[in-house]
Amino acid sequence: MLYGYNLAVVNSPAAYIKSFYNKTVVSRNGTGLSGETLTLMYSLTVSVFAIGGLLGSLIVGMLVSRFGRKGTVVNTTVLVFMAGSLMGFSRICGSPEMVIIGRFITGIHSGISLSVVPMYLGEIAPKNLRGFLGLVPSIFIGTGVFTAQILGLHELLGKEEYWPLFLSVVVVPTFIQLLLLPWFPESPRYLLIEKNNVHATITALKWYRAKCDIQAEIEEMQEEQRSLSSVETLSVWSLVLDDSVRWQVLSVVVINIGMQLSGIDAIWFYTNDIFKNAGIPVPEIQYTTAGTGIIEIIAGLIGCFTIEKVGRRHLMIGGFTMMGICSAGITLALILQVKLLFMRYVSVCCVVGIIAGFCIGPAGVPFLITAELFKQSHRPAAYIIGGSLNWLSNFTVGFVFPFLQMSAGSYCYLVFATVCFSVAIYVYIVIPETKNKTFMEISRMFSKKESILETRGLFHVDQLKLKKMNGYGGLEHTSLEFDSSSSVP
Repeated sequence: MLYGYNLAVVNSPAAYIKSFYNKTVVSRNGTGLSGETLTLMYSLTVSVFAIGGLLGSLIVGMLVSRFGRKGTVVNTTVLVFMAGSLMGFSRICGSPEMVIIGRFITGIHSGISLSVVPMYLGEIAPKNLRGFLGLVPSIFIGTGVFTAQILGLHELLGKEEYWPLFLSVVVVPTFIQLLLLPWFPESPRYLLIEKNNVHATITALKWYRAKCDIQAEIEEMQEEQRSLSSVETLSVWSLVLDDSVRWQVLSVVVINIGMQLSGIDAIWFYTNDIFKNAGIPVPEIQYTTAGTGIIEIIAGLIGCFTIEKVGRRHLMIGGFTMMGICSAGITLALILQVKLLFMRYVSVCCVVGIIAGFCIGPAGVPFLITAELFKQSHRPAAYIIGGSLNWLSNFTVGFVFPFLQMSAGSYCYLVFATVCFSVAIYVYIVIPETKNKTFMEISRMFSKKESILETRGLFHVDQLKLKKMNGYGGLEHTSLEFDSSSSVP
């Protein structure tokens, strides 16, 4: 929820924050800032959140190994209280630096949370509910965005005197989380596979599976533990060099970069500016923006309750395709609205379509897929890779979009459309369906896919060598020779 709130919270008070920056510089130096410098400072305020997120994603592997999944979430709440204090007292202290540092610290917390929360939910969920629980964070992200849009209304905290309080409201849900979360057990998979604490594992499973037979699940965890008995937790570099999971790593790279370069952050960061350029009357913009928040929550709920029926692949392919069509539609609408006034409403519908398409699938499935494609020893490093690329792309969009919009105008959305269509095609070709599969079954599915792709694309038929899978679903050096006349499936 905090991630969604921090994404949207800078949208409504943008003019007030810029005015505060300018007045502070005037009081210090006697002269104000130029328009370009002010835009640069505000872009830094927006995008420094992503730099913090990048740092958080880089250290998450170390934190979850040391403190556990739940322990990491609990211990990092201190960052939110620090950030809220800095941003809340920034105007009293006359310090724009406090706003920027506060945004940076909230970014660190969000970078950690965006990796560890899906990891925690994925590990505590039974396989038939893993998709449902995996998309729950996307609903709360949408709820956070909607909360920021509602509180940002002029009738609530949207007045100039309230913007520091508006930025620091994040401490309230964090305090509630700090009161409740310590009562929940740690991830059973972490307790058994990494800590080898059987008693704590059974206790946690009984808490999470009150009416289920936990024996089969313990046996599945022990099978994974045995397969990893000679494998330590991999570093990022070791994961990148591991040929047995190269398609999983590439998939994590593509979907996490695509998630951010789809343009959703440009929509969230600069919704008011987009609606203003679309010709929506200024007094109506804040209500139009708040209305999009309802769409986010509804779309997130649709994705959450349908993922176990339609699968991960269909939600991602459908979501990215819908976003690509709507991004192209915004370009067309902005070009034609000079001649056709009703096109301004078409552009609003396209913005709603982008948000709905994102929240149905791409908002949550990439985090879920990252957990599902890797086993316990590989998962922290996979989240570091996915998270760091996610945040780098987030920073790129947040920092570059205002300048891209000034230089390319309406055509800037075609860049996002191209990214969305490309990711949808990749998912269709490469990523298998993972619903209702154990982690061991998923790793074997990818090994079979890799064998097929290798035999079709990397070797001639007369040189075909199918390699035997090891316990992880990877490849051993021993091979089975096939006659050149053998058919390839």
